Amino acid sequence: MSQCKLLIYYVIILSMKGTPFRLKQKLSPKAAKDKAARDKKMAMSLARKRKKAENQRIGQRSDSDLHHTGSAVKRVSVKNNRGNFGRGTKNE
Repeated sequence: MSQCKLLIYYVIILSMKGTPFRLKQKLSPKAAKDKAARDKKMAMSLARKRKKAENQRIGQRSDSDLHHTGSAVKRVSVKNNRGNFGRGTKNE
C-alpha cells in the first residue's frame, strides 16, 4: 500500500473517536453513553417489541417500509416514509 493510502486510513480511524460509525450528533462520551442507554430502553419497550414482532409476521421488503398508524399497519414507499410524506424532516 502506498504511504498516502495508509495516511488516509489513519486519519479516518482517528476521526471515529471510539465508534465504528460516524454519529450525526457530536456528543461528549458521557452524553453518548446516556443516549445509548435511552435508545436501548426505548427499543426494548413493550410497544417497540410488539411492532417488531408484527413486522416480522408481515414481512419486510426492500422497496417499502411498514408504517404503524394507531392500530393499523400500512405499507408505504421508503421515499415517502423517510421523507415525512413530502413535508421534509427538518421540522419533525
